[in-house]
Amino acid sequence: MKLIAESGSTKTEWCIIEGNSIIDHAFTDGINPFFQTRREISRCIRLQLSEKFFSRKLEEIYFYGAGCTSEEKKVIVKTSLIAQFRTPTQINSDLLAAARSLFGQDEGIACILGTGSNSCFYDGNDIVKNVKSLGYILGDEGSGAVLGKMFISDCLKDLAPKHITQAFYELYRISVDDVLDLVYNKPFPNRFLSTLSFFLSEHIENEYVYELIYKNIKRFFKRNVLQYDYQNYPVSFIGSVAHNYSDILLQVSKEYDIEIKQIVESPMPGLVKYHTLKLPFTI
Repeated sequence: MKLIAESGSTKTEWCIIEGNSIIDHAFTDGINPFFQTRREISRCIRLQLSEKFFSRKLEEIYFYGAGCTSEEKKVIVKTSLIAQFRTPTQINSDLLAAARSLFGQDEGIACILGTGSNSCFYDGNDIVKNVKSLGYILGDEGSGAVLGKMFISDCLKDLAPKHITQAFYELYRISVDDVLDLVYNKPFPNRFLSTLSFFLSEHIENEYVYELIYKNIKRFFKRNVLQYDYQNYPVSFIGSVAHNYSDILLQVSKEYDIEIKQIVESPMPGLVKYHTLKLPFTI
């Protein structure tokens, strides 16, 4: 049996597979070593996963996560997982998860539009080029966090349409001080900001909302996708924002004469397929 986990900044999806079958499936909070210590990660895993995940006799663990880019950060997650499961473990980035899920063992340009955003050129095995994401402060164009950041900024400066602002405050029941506290003082501000993307999806017919999303997705193409050889390799997208705003995504791609091969919400189905066909585990 293998355990596959894929974690963005908001949630982690866990699957135990045996052969070609999924034995167990669960979700926990997102795990990110940039924002959590080894102890905090261990606590999240132990308290949020059911006991059956720990009682299974696992042969190997494949963990893909946001923030798992450097060896230092990978060690934090790996130490936590080994302490909980006592099983040989591989740690890779969520970007590699997206690439393997979308393209398997083929070449292509993989793009993430979720809580954060990222992209890469994938050679069928590894990432060989990556335009840096830079996070929701310096980058993450088109992501849920950046959409939320721009929208809430417009609300607080009275630049968003009044009926949209009013609908937001009525739904979330928070004050200006609450917003500032969530963004500047509470942990995982990107998670909070990203939730606002779901509010925007309910008002997509509004011209202001549509333009906000359209311009952000266009910025993702200009600052990321266009830096790859998109004319000679397929381009695919993964993530909640890509899935929820697929019509806008396809519209922008046509403006750049880019054909999108596929848009999927979650990488897990593709990862399960990849690891049931992949070569034996190596540490």
